[in-house]
Amino acid sequence: MIDNTADMSWTDSLASFRPRLLDTLQGYTRERAIRDIASGLTVAAVALPLAMAFAIASGLKPEAGIFTAIIAGFLISALGGSQVQIGGPAGAFIVIVYGIVAHYGLANLIIATAMSGVLLFLMGLFKLGTLIRFIPIAVIIGFTNGIAVLVGLSQIKDFLGLQVPHMPADFFGILNALMAALHTTNPVALGVALGSLAVVLLWQFFMPKIGSGIQFAGKLTPIPGSIVALVLATLVVWALDLPVDTIGSRFGGIPSSLPAFAWPAFSWESARFLLTPTLTLALLGAIESLLCARVADGMIGDRHNPNQELMAQGVANFVTPFFGGMPATGTIARTVTNIKSGGSSPVAGMVHSATLLAVVLVAAPLATHVPLPTLAAILMFVAWNMGEWREFVHLRQYRMPYRITLLSVFFLTVVFDLTVAVEMGLVAACLTFIYRISSLSRAEPVSSADQPTLAGLEGSAQAWRFYGALFFGAVKLVEAIEDHLPARVLVIDLKNVIYIDSSGADALTALTRTCHKRQVRLVVCGLNNQPLDIAGRSGLLALLGADTAPDLAQGLALALGPGPSSG
Repeated sequence: MIDNTADMSWTDSLASFRPRLLDTLQGYTRERAIRDIASGLTVAAVALPLAMAFAIASGLKPEAGIFTAIIAGFLISALGGSQVQIGGPAGAFIVIVYGIVAHYGLANLIIATAMSGVLLFLMGLFKLGTLIRFIPIAVIIGFTNGIAVLVGLSQIKDFLGLQVPHMPADFFGILNALMAALHTTNPVALGVALGSLAVVLLWQFFMPKIGSGIQFAGKLTPIPGSIVALVLATLVVWALDLPVDTIGSRFGGIPSSLPAFAWPAFSWESARFLLTPTLTLALLGAIESLLCARVADGMIGDRHNPNQELMAQGVANFVTPFFGGMPATGTIARTVTNIKSGGSSPVAGMVHSATLLAVVLVAAPLATHVPLPTLAAILMFVAWNMGEWREFVHLRQYRMPYRITLLSVFFLTVVFDLTVAVEMGLVAACLTFIYRISSLSRAEPVSSADQPTLAGLEGSAQAWRFYGALFFGAVKLVEAIEDHLPARVLVIDLKNVIYIDSSGADALTALTRTCHKRQVRLVVCGLNNQPLDIAGRSGLLALLGADTAPDLAQGLALALGPGPSSG
């Protein structure tokens, strides 16, 4: 007979592939369509400068970011599990992508991104989306703040207009390169960057008060400060012919055509070396997208499908790099803009992608004059907003393990590597969790005042109550009893134990055998649910035989009967 279990599981998983778009289109109204279109246009205005800035900071051409926002943004909205999430290039990827390009080359970035897309899809297919929530918040805040520092550091070159022929990918290399090139600071570039940053900051402060925006379908749609700074700086640099680097001078502009399909030279040798970058891209993409979706859920009172979201992210990251794109994920800034602008369905994200495509086809030549110091200023602002800086101030409110985890992940992210930081952070969090759970597990002796049947039997009979979880971090409790056995009777009450792992079951089995050898009658009582199941599967119940009872009183009555168990 053929076993179809695997096929059925695959079929069931694929059958769960249901984009949120299908649900939101049911009962879709004209009013919602108008709001989604207006929101999509607004999000496109926010995404345009960010997409170019993220690509340039990652060591790529500006069109890589725009193509990613167009293709990945459309696929993530159309296939995703969130109602309002906007996908595209993200600042969190800058450091990783720059390192991959510097060490492995652009062709291998395409391979690594596509492979991360496969991993993301498989994570969603096998319903691993909820596991991302198990990553401790200290680890997430630590690497988020670390990435924000690195993003800001990477923009100092263009912010100051420094002449650095080759920017290293590592932290200390970047610092050395910047220090060595400080004498090449371009005062004009610095002035443009400071002016652009001032416009973004002032616009954010004054815009809510003056209500700056454009009327669309009877609704005031806010104009993002990044677009205002971009337009003003471009006009000033172009009109005055200022000596600063622009997209045109460094990259020759952006193409005014659709991206072409490109298949990189693939080899298993390359794939082997790209395993770590691939895992890093997949892990970071999953964390960023699901965190963004959770933020969106809190704002609109909805609940996203994390597995569907991961599958959509996987499809987007597999397709996009073959059309000149870079890694993509859910983006908090654009998603929040979408929500505040009235977006209520994935249609808004699809409109945002279509708008960017129209900009590329119609207005690409205008991007030639965009000054790079302005994009650097915008990214500095993004990096500042990306970080959870208040957490450093509030660290004194938390226990030492939380502080050590957060600070170590932050330090390792900045100085070494994101993958190392997350791995060490998870190890530290796991050790902290094991320590805390083991400290909550305890064993208490039962006194004769509690159980009168023990009166006068202090040397020959003992009873112990266990609390918490009897796992590998708490087996010392059993070993301590085994080292000081009574002469005749031992009763172990596990009624308040909620979990026993294989190490705990093994420790109880060893205790049972030791009691048999020393002619001490051991009775275990209060086994319920999971502890009873593991006791049966480990052979402990068979070893105990009839020496089990439902509660302590009955266990003592059984244990104080005639003779030790024969085993």
